[in-house]
Amino acid sequence: MLHLAIAQLKPRKGAYAENLARLGEVFRSLVTSDPPPDVLVLSETALTGYFVEGGVRELARTAEELFEDLSTLHRAAQAPPFDIILGFYELWNTRLHNSALVATLGGPDAGIRHVHRKIFLPTYGVFDEERFVEPGDSVAAFDTRWGRAAVIVCEDAWHSLVPTIAALDGAQLIVVVSASPARGLLPGTLDGGGEVRPTSLIRWERTAQGIAGEHGVYVALAQLVGFEGGKGFPGGSLVVGPSGEILARGPLFEEDLLRVTLDLDEIPRVRAEYPLLSDLKSRLPHLLDDLAGRPGGPSGARDRRPGGQAAGRSAALPPEPARLGEGIDSLAIDPELTRRWLVEFLRDEVTRGRGFTRAVLALSGGVDSAVVAFLAAEALGPDQLTALRLPYKISSADSLLHAQLVIDRLGIGSETIEITEAVDGLIGALADQPDPGRIGNLCARMRMIALFDRSAALGALPLGTGNKTERLLGYFTWHADDTAPVNPLGDLYKTQVRALAQHLGVPEVIIAKPPTADLVAGQTDEGDFGISYAKADAILHWLLNGYPAGKIVALGFTADEVERVRMRLDSTHWKRKLPTVAVVSGTAINEFYLRPVDY
Repeated sequence: MLHLAIAQLKPRKGAYAENLARLGEVFRSLVTSDPPPDVLVLSETALTGYFVEGGVRELARTAEELFEDLSTLHRAAQAPPFDIILGFYELWNTRLHNSALVATLGGPDAGIRHVHRKIFLPTYGVFDEERFVEPGDSVAAFDTRWGRAAVIVCEDAWHSLVPTIAALDGAQLIVVVSASPARGLLPGTLDGGGEVRPTSLIRWERTAQGIAGEHGVYVALAQLVGFEGGKGFPGGSLVVGPSGEILARGPLFEEDLLRVTLDLDEIPRVRAEYPLLSDLKSRLPHLLDDLAGRPGGPSGARDRRPGGQAAGRSAALPPEPARLGEGIDSLAIDPELTRRWLVEFLRDEVTRGRGFTRAVLALSGGVDSAVVAFLAAEALGPDQLTALRLPYKISSADSLLHAQLVIDRLGIGSETIEITEAVDGLIGALADQPDPGRIGNLCARMRMIALFDRSAALGALPLGTGNKTERLLGYFTWHADDTAPVNPLGDLYKTQVRALAQHLGVPEVIIAKPPTADLVAGQTDEGDFGISYAKADAILHWLLNGYPAGKIVALGFTADEVERVRMRLDSTHWKRKLPTVAVVSGTAINEFYLRPVDY
């Protein structure tokens, strides 16, 4: 029987010593464990955080240095002997790697057992690993006091060959240490236990089950938890049995010590019933010989095409987007999962990431700022949130009234700051009379001045309220309403914000009213766009997923609607970037000198 524990922890970015001390607390908690664990598993980059970019060079340790630190912790905790598996940034042979250490702590056989260096380094989407670390080139099982095991790191598990090699090498347990940010808010995305989880986490569950069930091995998946620069690591660690059944799950977005006892005698029974690994082992040499002789294979020696011509790669056509209204709403979200995700994001980002206990936001009376107020009040507590009403002389009376509805509903603090004199004073000092658009920009920037001043006065972090649609269409004032350092709604389209507002209980009068910047009488957002939010959101969704205009038109939009959205998207990239700086050195900020915002 193997007693396994997975410590699902939230490291503080870049704070190796602090995170190590917190691991010491886990060690001390194991002193009274009954039974004590045979092996303790932590996630990828468990002591530094994952997205450290150029900080890898500062945080990398040799395996020997890490082992010494862990041994010191173990002795101080007076914990029983156990094996530990955890991911870390490693300095090995003058090179940097994303690695996993396996070591025995305590007892006469204490020492390093194995180091696995991540083979597949994701460098796409939000990932940029190949810029900062080098790949490993092998995977192997290793012997322990309790059996034979293998460890792989995150994307290694997504390439089926890697766990297959580990299983063929005799592994009874395959440990996957991972730091995989959550993606996907689809409704009804259930794990095997019936809980709605991020889409990416469901895929991880199926991947782990597939590895275990195909090879007749136990699989332990240790996931990072917490937020780094807005990217949420969901936790949800797993242990899967050799038949592919889920034995234990960690909670979502929370720290946890997941314990499970594994019966290694189950493996031969399962493999006798489903001899898939044995079949693979007997057929593999023939398959490898065949692959080696194919064009594009390891040797490329043979060409089976008629006439012996080299096989060319046919151009792949982009997939057709699913038609709207045919049972799949591409913009649908699970509102409860979204609520939980964003509340945890605010709680983590404001307090752990930025060191604040209070927050402040501008409450306009619209649905976006109302939703942020509801989320922040839950995340931080109503007494830790201050809402600012910032009217200009032409602001609608309803805006003030609707903002007050939210303040009263949540019981949060509030201030009303009239910006008319400040804006009009500036207007009076200008050489000409600004048009309504310029006046709107002046109001937006004055409101941001007020927000940041009250932030300094109250010791409260400013919260942003802009949604994804506004950001993509450039419908905001640069260095004004998109300037707040933390924004929970920036990756939700307007229609998704409305769905979340319904779930949160935002007053219906706020949800139902036409969105407006409230700068000109009768002005509305959709009137300015020339297209509804529902259509704009759908078109933006398909554009951002790489579909050409013609395929989007085929979904039922007019060519003018698609072009209108595309033009606004393409012409406003500059508004979503920091100022362009002339790069004249090898240490240019955000080009060569790379440090994440929460480092």
